[in-house]
Amino acid sequence: MSKIAFLGAGNLASAMVDGLLAQGRAPADLVCYSASGRTAAALAARTGIAQAQSLDNLLAGADLLVVAFKPQHLAGADPRLAALSAGRLVVSVLAGKRLATLAKVFPSARNIVRAMPNTPAAIGAAITPYCSLQPLTPADRAAVEALAGAFGQHLPIGEEHMNAVTAVSGSGPAFLFEFVAALRDGGVAAGLPPEVAARLATETALGAARLLARRGVDPEVLRNQVTSPNGTTLAGLKKMEAGNFRGVLRETVLAAQARAVELSQDA
Repeated sequence: MSKIAFLGAGNLASAMVDGLLAQGRAPADLVCYSASGRTAAALAARTGIAQAQSLDNLLAGADLLVVAFKPQHLAGADPRLAALSAGRLVVSVLAGKRLATLAKVFPSARNIVRAMPNTPAAIGAAITPYCSLQPLTPADRAAVEALAGAFGQHLPIGEEHMNAVTAVSGSGPAFLFEFVAALRDGGVAAGLPPEVAARLATETALGAARLLARRGVDPEVLRNQVTSPNGTTLAGLKKMEAGNFRGVLRETVLAAQARAVELSQDA
């Protein structure tokens, strides 16, 4: 089986490797490389995958290259990648980097895919929207969906939506974690021991999200089922409305989208 090569070994690459290993992919099938060597060494030591000592070593025997370094570093990428990636399928998870920009760095790649998994990939719970430079062959589509499927769900989407996708599902876990932290802090303010507040906040968010996914209805439907006239939930919801909770979250998503647009315009 051809190797999957990871160019970059930070948090997202680490989550993707964890997901692949959890699905039964052998560590020997995965190899990583980072410019400094530090993150790749740490990832290899933790997971048992190989650490390449050079770009040539990274791509030897690899048919699929996952580009997972910081988006800002694309402009300064090693020019040897143009030749080394020739004939290979390149999958980029760089926020904001357009297919046309990626094609300048990997001009001879068999095809280029732009994907945006999120960090729940580490436990097989990611959602990975993706798009491709050229229509994918059945074999390459199967390879991309096998890669994405190893750590969750996948969703083909037009590239014009990718900056919004980055803001909603790419950055979204951080926004949810911030909400859970705030719910925990509210519980502490209400008199709960910190460890109890933390567990209640986490499990409530987890259970509510599962319920929403399984019911397949608008979240407002389930919100209304929790809300009784003049009850405790309504009192809390009124406070959220008064604080423009939805407006703040809308602006949060738009700020993340705007940064994705900025990254796509970096020289």
